[in-house]
Amino acid sequence: MRSRRPIPETCADVVRRFDACGFARLLGLEVTEATDGCVRVAMQTEGMENAHGTTHGGAIFALADHAFGIAGNLDGVDQIGLSAYIRYISPPTNGTLEAVARRISETERTSVYVVDVYSGDRCIASFEGIGFKTGVSARKG
Repeated sequence: MRSRRPIPETCADVVRRFDACGFARLLGLEVTEATDGCVRVAMQTEGMENAHGTTHGGAIFALADHAFGIAGNLDGVDQIGLSAYIRYISPPTNGTLEAVARRISETERTSVYVVDVYSGDRCIASFEGIGFKTGVSARKG
């Protein structure tokens, strides 16, 4: 996992808004990078195990969904999720997971993001989310 990088001022308001949400705080989600086109979010997995002793799929989905949400709102127009799909590739090792979100397609009203979730250098899940632009500006001033 990469260390936390300074967040550019153009992205800082969106990151602060998502950092402040109760669910992100509950899961301990931490934005480690946010630039136009890429968002990285880390999550410690201690206490998030399923009955098999690996990280619960719901926690992995929540991590990917959070990265998708931030990435979809960085351009200054509020965006909400229309749909999301996740493919679990292999069980993670316990420790820290990192989600990397990037936009792969965009129209005037929608966008598509891919989020890969890593356990160390190994991709353990791939998430695809479709966002709908509500038309409300998220930027102040």
